[in-house]
Amino acid sequence: MPVATYDQYCKMLDRAFKGGFAYPAINVTSPSTANAAIKAFADKKCDGIIQVSTGGGEFMSGQAVKDMALGSISLAQHVHLVAEKYNVLIALHTDHCHPKYMAKFLVPLITETENRRKKGLPNLFNSHMFDGSEVPLEENLKTSSELLERCARAQIILEVETGVVGGEEDGHNNEGAPSSKLYTTPEEMVAVAKRLRPLGRFLYAATFGNVHGVYKPGNVKLRPEILKKGQEAVIAALGKEARHQLVFHGGSGSELSEIHETLQYGVVKMNIDTDTQYAYTRAVADHMFKNYDQVLKVDSEVGGKKFYDPRAWLKAAENKMTERIYQAVSDLKAEGTSLLHS
Repeated sequence: MPVATYDQYCKMLDRAFKGGFAYPAINVTSPSTANAAIKAFADKKCDGIIQVSTGGGEFMSGQAVKDMALGSISLAQHVHLVAEKYNVLIALHTDHCHPKYMAKFLVPLITETENRRKKGLPNLFNSHMFDGSEVPLEENLKTSSELLERCARAQIILEVETGVVGGEEDGHNNEGAPSSKLYTTPEEMVAVAKRLRPLGRFLYAATFGNVHGVYKPGNVKLRPEILKKGQEAVIAALGKEARHQLVFHGGSGSELSEIHETLQYGVVKMNIDTDTQYAYTRAVADHMFKNYDQVLKVDSEVGGKKFYDPRAWLKAAENKMTERIYQAVSDLKAEGTSLLHS
């Protein structure tokens, strides 16, 4: 099937919200990692989300170009072509876009979809994230409102964030963020609902101690009850229909019980990056160590072309990444939930 339409993506998210499961959202940086993710979703009969970060897009454009929007467009076009060969729905998303990157990442990508729509072509991306968590709430909501109005006209879902996800990702470091910033308040969740809900469809990354990267002893403890209290505040202020569809960032190393608890509170999307990066690279390291004398021309020998051919170790890397995504699908209770298999 082609990449999901707007209506299909909305149905995906609504089904997860009502069904108590979530979609793995896999960060990719190349056609190889994208292929690994699509195959995993198809094997598990699970619709899924593939996403590109600013750094991933920049890398995809090549080291001489370093154009994060261009690289993201290229990778999205690849996914559009390959997804047609599989019988699940794939949604395309862009990850954290901080205010300083709006002009060279988020705005050009929204413009690209707008231009495609004028030509009668399908949307390039289904959703984009604006991460205004580093600016005051009012400024965050003002920019989010302006973006959401524009996105809604183009049938793009906007993801927003309040609170700060700790740790470091793509060169953006929040390791020194005060602990109070790692927890979204009920008041913030109500303010987001009041301001954005009338404008269009959006997803909300509320924070509850999340940390990007690998957890170490002493890191802030996850507190999923933050999401529960926030949703209760939204219901009290605006009614049950105003509950947020939430996104879980920084989930690597989380206890399965914590993941499952968040599903009860409205999480419909969980970002997966660190764990799949490790799975991919671990397979490459394994290949190189096991075939050291074949991938290198040692002691004037010629090596073994079938071992140093990049396809040999890239296939191994893809397979291990796919296996890790199988686990993510299972952890999020999404196996067999594809709209195309129900």
